[in-house]
Amino acid sequence: MLFSELSKYYEKLEGTSSRLSMIDILTEMFKMAKEGEVTPIVYMTQGSLAPSFKSLQMGLAEKFAAEAIGMSAGRSKEEVLKEYKKSGDMGLTAEEFAKKARIKRMKSEHFSVSDVFERMLKIAKTSGQGSQDTKIKHLVVLLSSSEPLDNKYLIRFALGQLRLGVGDATILEALSSAFTGSRDFKAELEDAYNKCGDLGKVGDLIARKGERGVKGLKVELFSPVRPALAERLPTSEQILEKMHGRCAVESKYDGLRAQLHIDRKNRRVEIFSRNLEVLTPMLPEIARAALHEVKADEAIIEGEAIAYNDSTGEFRPFQETIQRKRKHGIEEMSETMPLTLFAFDIMYLDGEDYLDRSYEERRRKLESIITPKGRIRPSDKIVATTAKEIDTYFENMVGDGLEGIVAKDLGARYVAGARKFSWIKLKRSYRGELSDTLDLVIVGYYLGRGQRAEFRFGGLLTAVYNEKRDMFETITRIGTGFSEKMMTELEQRLSRIKVKNRPARVDAVVDADFWVEPRFVITVRADEITKSPMHTCGKDSTDTGYALRFPRIISDGVRDDKSPEDATTTKEVIEMYGMQKRTRLGEK
Repeated sequence: MLFSELSKYYEKLEGTSSRLSMIDILTEMFKMAKEGEVTPIVYMTQGSLAPSFKSLQMGLAEKFAAEAIGMSAGRSKEEVLKEYKKSGDMGLTAEEFAKKARIKRMKSEHFSVSDVFERMLKIAKTSGQGSQDTKIKHLVVLLSSSEPLDNKYLIRFALGQLRLGVGDATILEALSSAFTGSRDFKAELEDAYNKCGDLGKVGDLIARKGERGVKGLKVELFSPVRPALAERLPTSEQILEKMHGRCAVESKYDGLRAQLHIDRKNRRVEIFSRNLEVLTPMLPEIARAALHEVKADEAIIEGEAIAYNDSTGEFRPFQETIQRKRKHGIEEMSETMPLTLFAFDIMYLDGEDYLDRSYEERRRKLESIITPKGRIRPSDKIVATTAKEIDTYFENMVGDGLEGIVAKDLGARYVAGARKFSWIKLKRSYRGELSDTLDLVIVGYYLGRGQRAEFRFGGLLTAVYNEKRDMFETITRIGTGFSEKMMTELEQRLSRIKVKNRPARVDAVVDADFWVEPRFVITVRADEITKSPMHTCGKDSTDTGYALRFPRIISDGVRDDKSPEDATTTKEVIEMYGMQKRTRLGEK
């Protein structure tokens, strides 16, 4: 497929806000792909060059993109930047300069998708002295040989600003439609994606090997599994009923969720976050311990990394643990405030995939390969058969400074990437007010007014994730809980991803001063969930949705350990509203 053909499909995608239309466009696009092209097309449609755990980014700044546009069109960088200030979109600027180019554009080369992808890979991998000049030259070659529309998407891709509004769930549905003739195979494709965390790999499997190839996919070392997620219920009685009268109950730690991949023979360890990004450099003490404390040649273990004092039994606050996400002073912090990995599951051991084995078997195997006193140790747990046992354990955990508990079905398989009742969290009782927190996606922000005018930041418009629609539905505006430092940092980060129009995956009836791509997650607490016509979360036939009363941000800014799809879902909000309502009726 020529890149010019791919650009036309991208233009169609950008021009529609209908998810069904997007699926049809993507289906046609995948059908047009030749052998070997599905993987790069999937990655590029995601706006990336590789899955997140490969840590491969373009690393091109806007000023260098402007220089490349200028060189390809016979203009100066300053002229390009001046036009960019007017348009606010470097891709549109590239398209306009290509249309007006004074030089004769090269027509002899018609780049294929693979040609463009390979050259973009070279740009991403180029480093060291003179690397920026080399990156610019590669980009100039592409721009000079391509049509104006291609220039728009080449530049947007190079800057990480593709803005197609297409989510992974939509791509999966289109892959199913393109290669099986029906959308019904999406669930199997999603299961494969959950096992390997690599959508490009899944696309290649269905294109080359069909349904059998997808179903045969197994867990592999250094290809992280998308983590299982927990549902929530308000009482221990309901939890026990859901678990058929007997369940495991584990401590719920407020730390960094970490997936540990160990290859003892080659002395290689990698640690991945909940959104499958590499955490290894941030957790050096855990990486070192993995080679000495885990009694296995190969293993994939999941747990929660948290600062813990063995002498006092004290768990440190999440705000201290999350400091490991910074780039500097990690080794010093690992000495002064080392983290402990409380392991709670195993997915792979010495060549065997453990996802389909029961929780009970997985837990027994996990406890056999790690010790209770090391840097990597089993999470605390009991097996409960009464509500009183669950309540007593819950109170003990909260008393120790933990978030609460997670109840687990003893006979359940590990459900990668999904929120099922095989895991149920209980963080605290519902007492007529919303006492749990929500993870919300920022979809817009407002200008500062009055005392906040100097920050150009006055608040956020936030949303939850609707899994069925693959859309983000607004739930609240937030104007409190921000420190001056946080306001400055948020404005800087959000200004880099703001867009002119509401993104295609955002469903909203309220406006924002600036719309942004749904990329960043924050943690919020509110007094209660209410019904409201102002927001689209769970909107029904009467155009009434759900909103938050008195919301305030409680995390230290953006939760970089969570992706937008990890946010609280519409389904969860509706369930939480029901719990809140039932509790109030019970109190009366």
